[in-house]
Amino acid sequence: MAKAAARKTAPAASPSVERRLALAGRSTTAASVKVEVLPPAERVSLRAPEASVAALSKALGVTLPNKPKTAAANGGRTALWLGPDEWLVIDEADNDPLADCAKVSALHSAVGVSHRNIAISVTGAGAAATINAGCPQDLSLEAFPVGAASRTILGKTEIVLLRTGNDAFRVECWRSFSDYVFTLLSEGSRDAAV
Repeated sequence: MAKAAARKTAPAASPSVERRLALAGRSTTAASVKVEVLPPAERVSLRAPEASVAALSKALGVTLPNKPKTAAANGGRTALWLGPDEWLVIDEADNDPLADCAKVSALHSAVGVSHRNIAISVTGAGAAATINAGCPQDLSLEAFPVGAASRTILGKTEIVLLRTGNDAFRVECWRSFSDYVFTLLSEGSRDAAV
């Protein structure tokens, strides 16, 4: 009886929960391209009318682009134009763009999507060919220059694509599709190396 009472009064062990990052540690290197998972970042899906853009740009510290296929960056924060009133804001400097948007009284909708998305880097001379293995968009430098961004498809999945250099891209995809996207890019990198 004393043993049963002792079991009831003993403090319960606190559960240990560790968040495991999707695709943690995965990378692929082929002869002319490297595919690797980028570190976590803060992300906001932002919608706003034209009248609110100036106030939001000031609060975010980056001018929200207003033309198709464009992006703007400042201090580790990048805003990608996705539509006439829509942007994806990515912060890689450990700041909180959602909190910055909350300070703005102008009409807007800001939703944190940091845990929804995964970013994959595709770099090297074969980067465009790797992505084109599953993406029909023209990724030549003339059609998709450095700083260009768009929402497009890769295989059967929607992605957001940003060209970060002549031979470098950032692929943003939903976490639930990240294994598919990474695998497709890995296969594309092997084809691009041939």
